[in-house]
Amino acid sequence: MVVKASPRRPSRRAPVGGAFMRGVRRERTRREGQSLVEFSLVLVPLMLVLLGIIQFGFIFNSYVTLTNATREGAREGTIYVYDLTLTKSQNDLARNNQIKTSVISSMNLLGKTAPQFATGGTWTTSGTTFTNGDLTIAYLTPAGITETDERVGQRITVTAHYHQDLIIPMVANLLPKDAGGRFLLSGQVTMVVN
Repeated sequence: MVVKASPRRPSRRAPVGGAFMRGVRRERTRREGQSLVEFSLVLVPLMLVLLGIIQFGFIFNSYVTLTNATREGAREGTIYVYDLTLTKSQNDLARNNQIKTSVISSMNLLGKTAPQFATGGTWTTSGTTFTNGDLTIAYLTPAGITETDERVGQRITVTAHYHQDLIIPMVANLLPKDAGGRFLLSGQVTMVVN
């Protein structure tokens, strides 16, 4: 018996030559393009979050420094030694200037001049509240305390306002601003005069 060879069937494997390599390159290019699009879609929100964290870090640093400076000013006001050779209004002026000096010296690296923090040489008086630019000092006599010239037992409230520059424009558009385009921070501390 004679066996005839069957005709050879073509292989089902893809050719190893140029066509196969072109297909691999095309698939790799599609994947790289997809990765680039996904990265660009994730990058914008990621950068916004990162810049927001940086801006709020600056704001928080300013707030902590301002609160500390206000506390130091209030402490200076509570330990002021009353000068018997001066009148009550002269002692109030001296105490208020001592508080102002303490607040400004405790502000460390914050801007101590206008437009961030404005103070001047004169105080505006409204009852027992004294205002000098962004610094306000109020005296309150609690019930049961007799008002004296020395103000012993009275509560002193020191309030300072600081106008923080916003350096990240995208974040600045989301925050409230004062008339000068800055973010307003306030520090307020109340202590009892000794």
